[in-house]
Amino acid sequence: MAKLILSMDGLVLKEIPLVKERTTIGRRATNDIQIDNLAMSGEHAVIVQILNDCFLEDLGSTNGTMVNGQPIKKHFLQHNDVIELGKYRLKYINEQTATTGQAEFEKTMVLRPQAVPKVGGVGVKTGDTQIGATAGQTMPGAAAAAAAAGHATNPGPVATPAQPAAPAAPAASVLGAVQILNGPNAGKELELSKPLTTLGKPGVQVAVITKRGQGYFVTHVEGATFPVLNGKTLDAQAHPLKDHDILEISGTKMEFFIKS
Repeated sequence: MAKLILSMDGLVLKEIPLVKERTTIGRRATNDIQIDNLAMSGEHAVIVQILNDCFLEDLGSTNGTMVNGQPIKKHFLQHNDVIELGKYRLKYINEQTATTGQAEFEKTMVLRPQAVPKVGGVGVKTGDTQIGATAGQTMPGAAAAAAAAGHATNPGPVATPAQPAAPAAPAASVLGAVQILNGPNAGKELELSKPLTTLGKPGVQVAVITKRGQGYFVTHVEGATFPVLNGKTLDAQAHPLKDHDILEISGTKMEFFIKS
């Protein structure tokens, strides 16, 4: 679970878990995180959580919002980012996303049949890291030889050895994009290469497309009107996108497609 660590002048004041889809920050008591300081605006900033990702948006505050020393309007938060609000600091902690790269690599690892022989009738599920042995371990020479020989040393008829399965191809990296279908920008394409892409009009309707593993999801973030996917109005949940889906956000129609 993601969390914020609030501090001032190097002194930690509190730890705040991010359990809501929208966490507001400001001077007013109605905010989820209230910082009663004149440098803060009444409604200063908001953190929106989509699946395991969070992004920060400044709400037009008087003194602005800084992340890692740089002023921002919208910012995709990463593990150990420091949000600066006057003399206060909010450190963003999300250890789950910090290890995402390694986790996704492990999910796409392919173990070829010849690398881990079939022993005693127990097969190996290609592409699954839970194989009863740590990935990368090798079998002892004697065991490997016995496995290759099968039951050839036993008396009786010799069975025809089964043909090894063809090696599975490594999972390709998927890159999605959207093409605008109407309006002045019709025909333009936007590659979805970032973990999170914001679409829409702030204050009217905003949605985000997130890249998770080998797929893309669209989620409503802001506005009374929800996005429309293939003619059906979505709800507040994240919805997976498929090749050639038609998405409508803030009156703009676009086609989602897989480039590679």
